[in-house]
Amino acid sequence: MNDKIIGILGGMGPEATAEYYMKIIRATQAEKDQDHYRVIIDSNAKIPDRTAAISGRGENPVPQMIDAAKNLEKVNVDVACIPCMTAHYFIDDVQKAVSFPLMNAFEELKKYIEDHYPGVRKIGVLATSGTLQTGLFKKHLGHLDVIEPRPVTQTEKVMESIYGSNGIKSGNTDAEPLSLLKAAAEELLDQGAEVIISGCTEIGLVLKPYHLPVPLLDPMEVVAHAVVKESVFQKS
Repeated sequence: MNDKIIGILGGMGPEATAEYYMKIIRATQAEKDQDHYRVIIDSNAKIPDRTAAISGRGENPVPQMIDAAKNLEKVNVDVACIPCMTAHYFIDDVQKAVSFPLMNAFEELKKYIEDHYPGVRKIGVLATSGTLQTGLFKKHLGHLDVIEPRPVTQTEKVMESIYGSNGIKSGNTDAEPLSLLKAAAEELLDQGAEVIISGCTEIGLVLKPYHLPVPLLDPMEVVAHAVVKESVFQKS
C-alpha cells in the first residue's frame, strides 16, 4: 500500500500546482482510490514572485515558502516537491528549515537525461529569465552544452508567453502563448538543440511534446515519477 505522505509546496503558480498533482496521480500504480498516496498541498499564491526577487526587484519569497513548508511538516509529510523551477533557487534555504526532504527537480532531471539520453550533448532550455539568471540549469547540467534563447527572444517570446496580458499566468493556455513558445523553441533548434527542456511549470501547460520534432522534457513530469518511486520504492 502507498502509505507515505507526499507534500506539495505550491501556489507558484496555482494551475501549475494543480497540474503537478495530476502528474503524481498519473505516475502512481493504482487500481482503486486507496492505492493512491495521501497528498498534502499548500498552494500559497501569495508567495512573492520568484523572478522579481532574484533580479532584486521584489520581495524575498523564502519566509513564505518556509511557512508553507512548515505547514507540510506539521502534517508529517515524508517527502515534498516544489512545482516551480525558479523557486528552486531558494530550495536550500527552505530545506534547512524543515526535517523532511525536498526533492530537487534539477537533480532528478540530470539523472533522467543521463539514463535516457546519454548521447545528447546540446540541451535547449525554455524558462523564466529569473531561472536563467540563476544559472541553475548550467550548474546541474554542466556536462552538457546548455542553449538559451537570445535576450530579445527571451523577453518578447518566452517571458511574454508567461507574464504577458494574454499569457499563461493570466489563464490563457492556447493560441498566443503556444505560438510564442514554438517560435522560441525553433530558435533553440536552429542552434542545434537535441532535446528541449520545459524549464518553467507554466510552459508545460502549453507546449507539448507533439509540438516539437525533438524530445521535450518536463522536469515536473520527471520529478513526479521520482517522488512516487522515492515514496514507495515502486518498480517502474
